[in-house]
Parts: sequence; structure tokens; C-alpha cells
Amino acid sequence: MSAFELPKGVSVGHWTDARGRTGCTVVLAPDGAVAGVDVRGAANATLGTEALRPAMLIEKAHAVLLTGGSAFGLAAADGILRYLEERGIGFAIGPVRVPIVSGAVIFDLLAGDPKARPNSDAGYAACAAATTRPEIGAVGAGTGATVAKGGDMSETRPGGVGIASARADRAVVAAVMVANSVGGIWDDDAHQWVAPLTRWDRSSHLLPGTNTTIGAVVTDARLTKDQANRVATVAHDGLARAVRPAHTMYDGDTIFCLATGAVEAPYDAVEAVAADVVARAIAAGVRAAQR
Repeated sequence: MSAFELPKGVSVGHWTDARGRTGCTVVLAPDGAVAGVDVRGAANATLGTEALRPAMLIEKAHAVLLTGGSAFGLAAADGILRYLEERGIGFAIGPVRVPIVSGAVIFDLLAGDPKARPNSDAGYAACAAATTRPEIGAVGAGTGATVAKGGDMSETRPGGVGIASARADRAVVAAVMVANSVGGIWDDDAHQWVAPLTRWDRSSHLLPGTNTTIGAVVTDARLTKDQANRVATVAHDGLARAVRPAHTMYDGDTIFCLATGAVEAPYDAVEAVAADVVARAIAAGVRAAQR
């Protein structure tokens, strides 16, 4: 397992259907975390992203769902809501607490059984399995992921879930990423391909909406909502370092940001580290899936 550190109060859980080749991953911040998001790809399927944008009422989220099963997989959010509600977690509206859960999907319906999709019970199980030392590779939302799908598909390789972290002054900044891209995967630190895409003539006949890289940057730095959204934006630079090409018409690239606010840290350092750990997490997840 690659070495990484999650911020205090944040955990990650997987539900994996190895036979159906799908799964889901949940990033839990039960005490609430200031949240932001940036959607760059043109073929996305998401949940609750509008509420995370600046000037909206909701400031904090309690979980981010990363799921396989395409749009069907968003049903897993129901189980996350149920898990959090049972524990009295949520945005208070009078006597009611409504958990704030956002999410994004990858398309993996052609990887295994197209009828195998994460559902409410899968989302609940992923929450119940949440830990500070989750597995990476072909697990959870990365179970049926594939990358380097351009050209004649001969270079297609397994994708996966990856996690990487680093310090920005006193703050922990970590990235939980799921790679399922048209593009190949480049390890920017090692300066080598993890999953090369070298035979694409840039005019391939690709299936729209069947690819994407999704994930979340999580930190214990104190950020405003505007800053959390900016961190999600800058984090896409790391995605573009690792996925080549990224943000295409065929990808639904989406990155969330969750900031628990436990420590003070220079905001510009958090931005810079976020891009670094996103690139490293993508490479680590795809490398682990190929073992």
C-alpha cells in the first residue's frame, strides 16, 4: 500500500463488486467540511454540485460519493444519507438534519455486468467500511475503471482508485482520485508512463460519456467556501499532469474539495500541494490496479 495520510476527521470507505466489475467509494467528513467543486469534463454525471458553488446557502458537506455504474450509481448516495442520518449528522433545518452529500460517477458498465451497479446498500456498506487506511487500486469506484482508451484500444489498461498526500505547512492535503480516462496516465514524479497512450491519431472513434477522472482533495486547512472552490479548480492542473489528454469531450472530469478547518495554513501552499497530490494519486491508483 502506498504511504499517505488523511486529515483528522476524514475517512474513506469502499464497496467492491469484483464479479460485476463495479463499486463505490465514499469520502466521509461527518463533522462537516467546507466544500467546493470544479467540473471540467464535458461528459459528467454529478450529484449536488450546484450547492457547493460560491454564494450558495450550503457551506459544508458531510460526504462525497465517487461511484461506478454511471448515473445509475448515484443511487448509492441514498445509503450514505441513511448512514449519516442514523448518526444525527446533517445540516440543521429546524428539528431536522439533512446530510449534505455530493458525488460524481464513472462509466464502467462495459467492464463487467452492465446490470451490476452500486445501490443504496452499497453506499451504506462503503460508509461502514470507512477507515483512515483504505486500499487503493482496483477497489471501490475503481474496480471496473480503465484508462488509455484512445486509438485501437490496444493500449487500454486497468484504472483504479489512488490516494496521495503531502503537507502544506501545518496542514495535511490529500487527494482521493478515480481514473477511468480516455487519456493515458503519466507519472510526473518518475517521468514515465504508467499506462501509455502512444498510438492515438487524435481522431479515434470513441464512445461519448464512457470515461472520466473524478476525485476529492481533502485537507484540514481552514478555507473559505470561495477558497475551497479555487482549490478544486487548481487541483485540475494535477489531473492534467497525470491524464494525457484530460478534460476532453468524452471525459466527465470532476474534483471536489473538503476542508475541515482544524489548522491554519498558507492558502497558496494548499493550492500548490493539491495539484501535486492529485497527480500522484492518479498515478498511484493506476499503478496499484495493474499489480
